[in-house]
Amino acid sequence: MDFKDPQKGVKKLTQLNEKYGDIFGISMGSMKFVMVNGIQLVKEVLVNQGENFLERPEVPTEIFSKMGLISSSGHLWKAQRRFTLSTLRNFGLGKRSVEERIQEECRFLVDAFKDEQGNPFDPQFTVTNAVSNVICSLTLGNRFDYHDEDFQKLLKLMYETTALHGTITAQLYNSFPSIMKFLPGAHQTIFKNSKLLKSYMEEQINKHKEDWNPSESRDYIDSYLQEIAKDKGSDTFREEHLVACTLDLMFAGTETTSSTLRWALLFMALHPEIQARVQAEIDAVIGQARQPVLEDRNNMPYTNAVIHEVQRKANIIPFNGPRMAAKDTMVDGFFIPKGTMLLTNLTSVMFDKNEWETHDTFNPGHFLKDGKFWKRESFLAFSVGKRACLGEVLARSELFLFFTSLLQKFTFQAPPDTTFSLHPMMGITMAPQPYKICAVPR
Repeated sequence: MDFKDPQKGVKKLTQLNEKYGDIFGISMGSMKFVMVNGIQLVKEVLVNQGENFLERPEVPTEIFSKMGLISSSGHLWKAQRRFTLSTLRNFGLGKRSVEERIQEECRFLVDAFKDEQGNPFDPQFTVTNAVSNVICSLTLGNRFDYHDEDFQKLLKLMYETTALHGTITAQLYNSFPSIMKFLPGAHQTIFKNSKLLKSYMEEQINKHKEDWNPSESRDYIDSYLQEIAKDKGSDTFREEHLVACTLDLMFAGTETTSSTLRWALLFMALHPEIQARVQAEIDAVIGQARQPVLEDRNNMPYTNAVIHEVQRKANIIPFNGPRMAAKDTMVDGFFIPKGTMLLTNLTSVMFDKNEWETHDTFNPGHFLKDGKFWKRESFLAFSVGKRACLGEVLARSELFLFFTSLLQKFTFQAPPDTTFSLHPMMGITMAPQPYKICAVPR
């Protein structure tokens, strides 16, 4: 695998796919896994036989605790996911109130970009802060100012931790944990950062306890504390589970959407003609006087297609979250013993030559048919099946509102004498390399 260029690693797996077919096994040190490719087999594993592959395997450098939402399995995972979905719905997920929270954050973000006065700047932490504020308002009950030093430190910790997963020592630790645990390297920083993140979350929970009123819930933490009180002595709702779940929501609700938005700005600067068409649609449907609302999406097929194409092309989680066979299972005539780790190669679906007309090109036309938005079966950016992304509704809403709010007010351009790189950084997500961009007011 090429650690300096993750795209080469992804290409290598494409070559193995061409050579060995849609299902093959790989072993790296003590880690063995089965790679599943192509829409048919990916759906077979995640949907048709989804029940057999709901578990998560143990991954040595896992920053997501086995007690949270992302890496738990079995009854604990089902109970936490059910509770989290219903709680987030109570706080307005998919309803007007969450839309208003995102719109409020869009106003802050637009103002922050205005302050740059069209000069080159790195949008990373402002965008990350804005995205994180949406999930923070649901989980912690408040948003954080873009100049809040403590929160900026936390975001930098989260970013560093996701980025370090792509380093050689972290990858080696996954394959040879018993040797690597005695050696220095990025994996040690990951463990140190995880402890700091955990203690930050414990602090937030303790603050909630100080002025907690059991009869009214302000946010996710309050609701979970109620559940703990109601469910005394249960193994399902415990304080350490709350720490893990809240951290998972913060990580998953920040890094993915923020990376996608940073890719979106990059693609717009690289394709000015596509950017101009999005702006023309914004001007025709929304105009300049009012803020975008989610209902606008139905009247904006081109903008919607562009956002989907950004997600397809950015491909931020190329191999999905790892799965484990909960029992002996047959897949495509192959015997998969219980306990086997599986990776579903989403890249093989989102870049399939037979599914996409110009699979290697940034082309919003992939999602348009007769001028209308076209939903494609091979678009799996949020995965599929029972473990599909829990925050899909929230992420889609954020991507639409942030993207249209920014393009309504700015045109994005490369600074003079700058060439953008489309080579991703390998981490938990495939994020763009840090870059500077000009947001020219319209």
